[in-house]
Amino acid sequence: MIRAPVFLLLFASLFTAASQAAVYELPTDGSSVVGADARMKTTYQDTLLDIARRNSLGYYEIIRANPGVDMWLPGEGSDIMLPGRRILPPGPREGIVVNLPEHRLYYYPKPKKQEKPVVITYPVSIGKMDWTTPLGETRVIGKQKHPNWYPPESVRKEHIANGDPLPPVVKAGPDNPLGDYAMRLAAGNGTYLIHGTNNPMAVGMAITHGCIRMYPEDVAALFPLIPTGTKVWLINEPVKVAYVDGELLLEVHPPVDAEGQTTAEPDLQQLSERLDKALGNSTAAIHWDFAKETLQAANGIPTVVGLQADLDPATGDPAAPTTGPAPPTAAATPPN
Repeated sequence: MIRAPVFLLLFASLFTAASQAAVYELPTDGSSVVGADARMKTTYQDTLLDIARRNSLGYYEIIRANPGVDMWLPGEGSDIMLPGRRILPPGPREGIVVNLPEHRLYYYPKPKKQEKPVVITYPVSIGKMDWTTPLGETRVIGKQKHPNWYPPESVRKEHIANGDPLPPVVKAGPDNPLGDYAMRLAAGNGTYLIHGTNNPMAVGMAITHGCIRMYPEDVAALFPLIPTGTKVWLINEPVKVAYVDGELLLEVHPPVDAEGQTTAEPDLQQLSERLDKALGNSTAAIHWDFAKETLQAANGIPTVVGLQADLDPATGDPAAPTTGPAPPTAAATPPN
C-alpha cells in the first residue's frame, strides 16, 4: 500500500484520524492483485467497528475476517485480522467501479505525466434487498456540499408505515442521512447518490434505499477528486479470480440478492468459467475441495486454490517435464 505523492497533501488536509484510505499502485505487470493483509492487537476500549473505520474496512468485511470475535467487546490483546489484499474487480480501470457484493468502491484517477497509476478504494453501504442499487455504466452528473435531502414518496410511505414520518425536506446538518457531500448519478432518473452518512457504523452493510454510502471522512476525501462526468460502473461480481506468480487466487463475497449476509450454494460451473478465463492458455492444478470451501466461506479473503501445472506443489519450483502436452485449461473443469 502506498500514499501516492499527487494525493498526499490533499488527503492530509481532508482525512480525520478516523480513517486511513487504501491507495495502491497498479501492478506494472498487469496483475489484478493489490495490497496485503495485516494483523493487530486490540486495546480494551476497541470495538471491531472502531477498528474497521480506522483501517478503511466495512462492517461485514471486518466481521467475516474475524469469526468468533465479539463485535462490541473483542477484549484486550485480541488478535485481529485486517483484510487488505484484494483482487481488483473486472472491467475498465478508470473512473469509479462499485462492486456491490464486495461493498467496496474503487476509484482509478487519471495519472498525470510521469505519475504511476493508482487505485483508491473505500468500503461502502449498498441498497438492501427491496431497494436494490441499479447495475450498469453511468456517470456523475452533479455534486453538492451540505445537501438537503428530499425523501422520495416511496421512502416517506415506508417511514409512515413504520411510525417514523419524514418531512418533505431534511435540511443539511447532523440529522441528514446524506452527510456533508453527495454526488448524483445518471441512474434511476438521478435519484441515486454516492454520499456520506450520519450513521457510519452501518458502512459496509446492505442497508440503504439504493444509494451508496461512505464514511464521512472518506467521501470528504473523494468528493474533490471527482469531476462531473466521471464514469461509474456498478457491477455484481461476487466471485473474483486472479492468476499471479503461478498461483491461482479465488476471492468470494456473498451475493447481494441474499442481502450480503448468507452464502449461496457453490456454483462450480460459474467458477469453472471464471477459472478458464483467468488461466488463458496456461494449465493449473486446482484443489477443488479448497475452491468449494472458499465459495462456501465467502469471507472476501483471496485464497490460493491452485498452482501452475508446471510447478512442483511442494516447493513452487519448476516440475519435471511431462511426457505429453496437457490441454490448455483442462484442469479448470470441475470433477463430476
